[in-house]
Amino acid sequence: MANREQADDLLQEAWLRIHRVRHTYRPGEPVLPWIYAIARRVRVDGYRRTRRITLHEIAMEVLPEALACAEIRNPGPTFDTLVSALPEAQREVVSMLKVGGLTLDEVARATSSTVGAVKQKAHRAYERLRKLLQVQAEEGARGAAQ
Repeated sequence: MANREQADDLLQEAWLRIHRVRHTYRPGEPVLPWIYAIARRVRVDGYRRTRRITLHEIAMEVLPEALACAEIRNPGPTFDTLVSALPEAQREVVSMLKVGGLTLDEVARATSSTVGAVKQKAHRAYERLRKLLQVQAEEGARGAAQ
């Protein structure tokens, strides 16, 4: 292994996989070959995952300057400013989903509604926010052109 952290991760993954496939063990058969086979597959999967990641990463000595790009662009309105334009029910759903990190089921239970109703409110809120952002972008473009 490349480092201790990866080895620890693979060990944990091996134990989890052993636990997950414990029903495949045949009583009376030797347990060590079964465990070694699982551990070997975990190691091969880990190697493939690492190779896949490293093939797509680009090593850089110095990170590019992101500050210059951020200063040029208009940062736009804050989240609170945007959601203040939404109706209360939509604002509540979007805040729970995006700020609170709740799932659709959790939001449905918290708002005493169905998952379908939560999806519908979220969709309508996203559409309204998208339109607001488009209008603001167009106004910004017209202001910059003048």
